[in-house]
Amino acid sequence: MPELPEVETVRRGLEPAMVGARFRAVEQRRADLRFPLPENFAERLTGERVERLERRAKYLMAWLDGDTVLAMHLGMSGRFTVVHSGAPDRPGAIANVPTGDAAHDHIVFHMSNGATVLYNDVRRFGYMDLIESAQLPDHKLFRDLGVEPLGDELSPEFLAHACRAKQTSLKAALLDQRLIAGLGNIYVCEALYRAKLSPRRGADSLATKAGAPTARTQRLVAAVKDVLDDAIEAGGSSLRDYQQADGSLGYFQHSFAVYGRAGLSCARKSCRGRVQRIVQNGRSTFFCASCQR
Repeated sequence: MPELPEVETVRRGLEPAMVGARFRAVEQRRADLRFPLPENFAERLTGERVERLERRAKYLMAWLDGDTVLAMHLGMSGRFTVVHSGAPDRPGAIANVPTGDAAHDHIVFHMSNGATVLYNDVRRFGYMDLIESAQLPDHKLFRDLGVEPLGDELSPEFLAHACRAKQTSLKAALLDQRLIAGLGNIYVCEALYRAKLSPRRGADSLATKAGAPTARTQRLVAAVKDVLDDAIEAGGSSLRDYQQADGSLGYFQHSFAVYGRAGLSCARKSCRGRVQRIVQNGRSTFFCASCQR
């Protein structure tokens, strides 16, 4: 499943094609994706102007001028492709690029600026919803989401306070979407490696007895933000079905220090350890037991 850097990369690719433009026409080629699409989905979108395109956790959110938000989730294999025939040099757009099997192009947005945005989803695990903006804080998709990892809300003080009484592993705490929204398995593994912290360490070790952040907490918050920034800069990680909105692939997977590297030598020149793989809460965890304590 695409993680936060991949979703942010897609958002940046879609922004030039969608923001400021209206939905001239919407092709809805099936009644459902993972869940049924909203009633009169195509009709309700047609004519609406996209005021801004944001990301919340792993959701894309198009704010429309009718006080409605189009919320989109890529699921396991969903991908967007922007086609702008006749203007391949337009920022964020490409010309006549195939999206794969056209039978899986389930939603097509025809924008007023000439761009065509295709949503292709082979497994149909993605979904879309139309939500009144005033209802967003209490909506079931968003009401329990934690802080954004790239925002100022994720601070050493916040993380120490949130984890001070947690009786769980550090890895499990970081993957808790109610705590930090959008962090996924790949980047948690990579952030823990950068911070030299074991994924098996107790989450409560991030706080002193008084609830203050420790040096470990400072390192971890910095590592989370740095690894996400680096991944976004690289265009995300191309694993399985993920690709950017312009059809190109991300490159951060070539920079993985531990993820998917079980049995290989630790990337730190000063460390003679090897990357191990264990299973935590049903998810693969990759780490170096020699330098991650």
